[in-house]
Amino acid sequence: MISRRNLLKSIGATALAGSALAMPALARANGNAAGRVVIVGGGFGGATAAKYIKRRAPGIDVTLVEASGRFYTCPFSNLYLGGLRDFDSIGHDYAELTGRYGVRLVADLARDVDGAGRTVTLASGETLAYDRLVLAPGIDFRWDAVEGYDEAAAELAPHAWKAGPQTKLLKAQLEALEDGGLFVLSAPADPFRCPPGPYERVSLIAHYLKTHKPRSKILILDAKDAFSKQGLFTAGWQALYGDLIEWVGLSNDGKVVRVDAAAREVETEFGTIHKAGVLNVIPPQKAGFIAHAAGVVNESGWVPVRAETFESAQVPGIHVVGDATIAAPMPKSGFSANAQGKVAAAAVVAALGGPASPEPVFANTCYSLVGPDYGISVAGVYRAADGKVVPVEGSGGLSPAEADAAYRRREARYTLGWYAAITQDIWGTAA
Repeated sequence: MISRRNLLKSIGATALAGSALAMPALARANGNAAGRVVIVGGGFGGATAAKYIKRRAPGIDVTLVEASGRFYTCPFSNLYLGGLRDFDSIGHDYAELTGRYGVRLVADLARDVDGAGRTVTLASGETLAYDRLVLAPGIDFRWDAVEGYDEAAAELAPHAWKAGPQTKLLKAQLEALEDGGLFVLSAPADPFRCPPGPYERVSLIAHYLKTHKPRSKILILDAKDAFSKQGLFTAGWQALYGDLIEWVGLSNDGKVVRVDAAAREVETEFGTIHKAGVLNVIPPQKAGFIAHAAGVVNESGWVPVRAETFESAQVPGIHVVGDATIAAPMPKSGFSANAQGKVAAAAVVAALGGPASPEPVFANTCYSLVGPDYGISVAGVYRAADGKVVPVEGSGGLSPAEADAAYRRREARYTLGWYAAITQDIWGTAA
């Protein structure tokens, strides 16, 4: 049985050592496997799959389609918002993948997939043929889910749920907020990318406000009555920030149903109007566009997969990893996407003549910073059974509620170590 104590000890030691966080079985090269693999999306899942296919079978031709030459991570974007990190430090390029591993990088957008003909059409008009396709499309937004909130509104009331210009916009608005102003965050119902993310965000924004604008307040309007690590977050908020943060759940009229981005106002389900100095709306989400174009999405808006291989349950020859998938109880996290990318890599190599895939075991730890020296986490271990992801009995768990300050400091260090290790593992650039 894997205890939480041993799991965290192992993950923490790995993170602080800057290890590759790799499953050893995936590092074995096999010269017999050959074929063409196209991967769409160069984030946590897609870049991992590209690297580990080439590590396991260098003879496979791997093309990575990614419009940007530099990927900015949502993990640690909250540290940037809180003034604890600069923006460049969360950016990673593909030099190791192309230079060391021989991955072909195509700077373009995928516009369509022909699953029967096994081709991907790019925005430029180029068509890429594949033997196996890996989609790592991340998330898109349900722009019609909240009245008044669309792409134009997001330029006034940013979501900042895809790291990049939106993150910088939100940071600029925070810096312009008057001391005594109100920061309002609207959190969506499940499922969505990174369940603890909104609550880490308000934690680190609270740190920024306490330091620079101490008369300001934060209001969280939530479309659900419970959230990840809720007890740990609320205890941390009270300990570090007093009454600076207020959380309003669904049952207490926390669901935002209308947004007036120009006025920075939101209306909740029971007709209450809240006016913000800075308004951060995180809308409901769905799988990224190319997953819909490929026909791998079901009525939920997400992608059902077979857990043993992360191959689509609907279209053969297409593997899907990361936030777009239906893989609960695994959360939609960067750590999960990295683990899923390795499983998909092994399955792709096996399908193209390489060794059989090992039985997959997945681990995930979601670290969150409540303050610079105050870390909390939730961990889990999972396996595949009958096509589904299931938890390993007795594994995982939460940071202890009664932990002392030294324990919280250690978990804050583990948070930094985890990010350095996983970015080194994927892109070869620790930060």
